[in-house]
Parts: sequence; C-alpha cells; structure tokens
Amino acid sequence: MCEVGRLIAVVLFIALMAPAALLARGWSHASARRGAAAAGVEFVPVTPSATAHLDRQAAHGRRVRRLGLLVGVAAVVTTVVLFAEASVFLWVPALAAGLLAGVLLAEVTRPRARWALGSPARRPRRSEQVSLWLLWTMRAAVAGEVLAALLLADDLGRAITVTAVGVPVGGWLLAELALARVLWRPLPAEGADVPVDEAQRTWTAHLVIGAASVLALLPLGALLLRAAIDIDDRVASAGAGLVPVALVAGGFSALIAGILVAGFLLTWLRPVRQTTPALA
Repeated sequence: MCEVGRLIAVVLFIALMAPAALLARGWSHASARRGAAAAGVEFVPVTPSATAHLDRQAAHGRRVRRLGLLVGVAAVVTTVVLFAEASVFLWVPALAAGLLAGVLLAEVTRPRARWALGSPARRPRRSEQVSLWLLWTMRAAVAGEVLAALLLADDLGRAITVTAVGVPVGGWLLAELALARVLWRPLPAEGADVPVDEAQRTWTAHLVIGAASVLALLPLGALLLRAAIDIDDRVASAGAGLVPVALVAGGFSALIAGILVAGFLLTWLRPVRQTTPALA
C-alpha cells in the first residue's frame, strides 16, 4: 500500500503541474497572434493619423508604467517602515505589484483613437482579440486565489487577507474594464487604420490578461504552499495524506505558471510600431 500511495502521489503531482504547461502553450500561441498583428500593421501604407496615434499610445504607456514603478518603490518603502528587517521578503512582491498595476492602468486609460469610425458602427468579436482560454484562465486564477485567501483567513490575519484578496481583485477589475473598452469601441472606417486599430486592441487584451494573471497566480501559489505547510499533521489516512501533495503540486504549478506568464508579458510591452510598409 505504501508503494501504491507513493505512485498515486507522483501521478497526482504531475497531473497538477500540467495546467502550467498548458498555460505556457496558450501564451506561446499568443506570440504567433502578436506576430500576425504586427505584420498586418507593416503591410499597410504609413498614414499620418496612424503614426500619430501609435506615438501617442506609446508615450502614454511609458508614462503610466513609470508611475507604476514609483508606486512599487513607495510600497517597498512602506513595508520597510512597517516591518523593518522582516520586510526584505516583501520587496519583490511590492515592486512587482506596482509595475503590474502600471501596466493595467496604462491600458485602461489609453486615449481614444482620433480616426473616423465606420458607419454603421462595427465591433470586433472577443475571439479576434485574444484566446478565450487565456481569458478564462485569468478569471479562474483570480477566483481560486480569492477562495484560498478566504479559507486561510484565520491563519493569515486580517491585514494579509485583505491584501491577498484586494490586489488580485483590483487587477481583475482593471483588466475587465480595459477588455470592455476594446470590445465595445467601434472599429474605424475601412482603410489603412483598420489593421493598426486591431493590433492595438490585441496588444491591450493580452497585456491586461497577462498582468491580471500574474497578480493572481503568484499569490495563489504562495497560499497553496502555505496551506500545505500548515496542514494538520494528525491526518493519517492514505487518501487524506494526498492533500499535502496536491497542495504542494498546485502551489508550484501556480508559481511556475505565474513566472511563465510574466516572461511572456515582457514581450508584449514593446508598443505597436509602424515603419516603412513591407510592400513599398
């Protein structure tokens, strides 16, 4: 029975690590979508309106992300004041949260395009902007993180619980707001501005989903590992003994997934650019 139990534990561990691999595969496919959108921009004539729009969007994104960096630095200073030497473990999470908040705010507050809109108004489908798999994975990660934080509220304490719930939920709300903007904003009139507008929408959708996913996955992984460490040692039955294995596997899976998504997110931070068209 001991050998069977170990085999079951190994299989369970591998099975719970699979979601991280699937999520990495989904973001790898998103990179191909980014390449197609960028190519669409390159294959249209350069227009003054498109160039001005992209320059304005790039400058706005840089400004707000720098503001997010300042917020992260301020959060680090706050942790030092409150927790002194013990705050060293909070520096990286606080700085990362500020940077990701800057990414989300930059997309939510993007200025509207100034080109002519189509008549009658046409709007894109969600699947044209981003994979629904990535979208619902982000939502599931936020829901899982909030549930884990609430279940561990007694052990975490009120301040940590509020932070663990508030940060992912805040990121999710900003992401949903940005996604609603790019979905409901009418498409431009037919012309060279259409591929530029579609590429900008694709960039925004992936940036906010990636940032919100990281804000949920990394805390979720930490909470699951904390639950595995603190689980009651009196649980002795073979079936219940798999619970710590499941928590550890789920925690590492969430952490790995969050790190992988953060890596893919970095590749989306480069703004959409339009240079000399490839067919010129």
